[in-house]
Amino acid sequence: MSASRPIATKLLQLRLLATVAAKDARSSTTKPMRIYQKLAALGATGGSVSRTLNEHIMQGKWVTKRELVRIVKELRRYRRYGHALQVIDWMENRNINLSFTEHAVRLDLISKVKGAAAAENYFHSLPATAKNRFTYGALLNCYSKEAMEDKALLLFKEMEELGFTCHTLPYNNIMSLYMRKGKLEKIPSLVEEMKERNISLDSFTYNIWMQSYACSDDIDGVEKVFHEMLEKDAALCDWTTYSNLAAHYVKAGLTEKAEGALKKLESVMDPANREAYHYLITLYAGLSNLTEVCRVWDSLKAAFQVTINISYLVMLGSLRRLKDLEGLRKVFEEWQSNCTSYDVRVVKIVIGAYLDQDRLEEAEAIFKDASTRASRPFLSGMELFMVYFLRRGCLERCMEFLEAALSISKNEEWIPLVSTIDAFLLHFEGNGDVKAANELFNLLKEVSSVKSVAYNLLLRAYVAAGKTDPEMRRMMDEDGVEIDDELKKLLQKVCPS
Repeated sequence: MSASRPIATKLLQLRLLATVAAKDARSSTTKPMRIYQKLAALGATGGSVSRTLNEHIMQGKWVTKRELVRIVKELRRYRRYGHALQVIDWMENRNINLSFTEHAVRLDLISKVKGAAAAENYFHSLPATAKNRFTYGALLNCYSKEAMEDKALLLFKEMEELGFTCHTLPYNNIMSLYMRKGKLEKIPSLVEEMKERNISLDSFTYNIWMQSYACSDDIDGVEKVFHEMLEKDAALCDWTTYSNLAAHYVKAGLTEKAEGALKKLESVMDPANREAYHYLITLYAGLSNLTEVCRVWDSLKAAFQVTINISYLVMLGSLRRLKDLEGLRKVFEEWQSNCTSYDVRVVKIVIGAYLDQDRLEEAEAIFKDASTRASRPFLSGMELFMVYFLRRGCLERCMEFLEAALSISKNEEWIPLVSTIDAFLLHFEGNGDVKAANELFNLLKEVSSVKSVAYNLLLRAYVAAGKTDPEMRRMMDEDGVEIDDELKKLLQKVCPS
């Protein structure tokens, strides 16, 4: 055997890594989405994107830029933003040039994963040629989603000066911003401005305009916009339009009109669109129509060879809402026998459904089984039991789960859900059990991520009991707790100066 063969093999592997972008998709002999399936599974396994891609290449399998872009698109579609960003980072590390639109996608992913400040920094780091309407638009979208009104309006003005606002997307972003800020009255004037500038309204524009009326409980306004949309361009009325219209009717209690909109949705949707089925199931559940929920579920399963976890999440959530425990049990057992990646979010819905109806024994059995199957400690499942026992005044049982969660999470700090924190705060706000509050405080104060919460609930218990403690402010200072307005008000009652 030649001594040079291992060296030659290593050089070949390095060459494969270095030239991954050079192959066009048409020359690829591998199935385009096979690597996507490996990457999609990382949500359950916790593996590395870069390692998975590197191993794929080292095995002599090609992956083209076109395939990578498609993978990013799919990951974004299922809100796997962190993994999608890692794929683009991997592309850059392999010197794969990004197009203008791909820079915009990367900026959007950075904003979702790392926040607005990181997105700003990335935008400013781009060369002048990459600062175009796509990247400007991505940054404006970031500001709008974060409700950063001043920055969004300033950027919009800059885009106007550059000629980047002669299409719908920037206006849609500002309209979305005003929706988040509750400034519904500003939306019709933006629509009029678009019309004056001969900018054609798209489906999103009409839908958000409809939503602005729905938020004011103005169904006549909703229908006026819908009929204008039909008159101007009926092709714009896609399944999302009928979904939104149905949702507005459901909220208004107009069952017959809602069902009519849902039938129209089903007639115009692409049968291969999972998301449309999800909306149908959820909206029929909102109408308490179990028969239609089950019919659409059967249609969804018939349309796809594999029923993915997110579909089970939607169906189980709807069955929980309808309090159909028997149907929920059957769907859950079906998921357990077919799932390829164990998703604890599915289990949480089922546990929550059983706890809703005080079926504690069944809920605990499911939790015990899930704890052995999950790849990580099932802390979010423990939180369900904490809240359940807390709301029923069983503080001792609640503390058992809390102590277990804190013990398990020593090496990986636990950050409770907002709903869990709210349940604790609500309990001690109306309960003057200072002894129990101190026990809980002593547990939580060691967790830096919830230290302010620990003081918050302790102060609430003191206020409810009418007790004071002049040392409380000093303790908070020593622990480095930032005193916000809410804590300040509580402190004034517990530590009167």
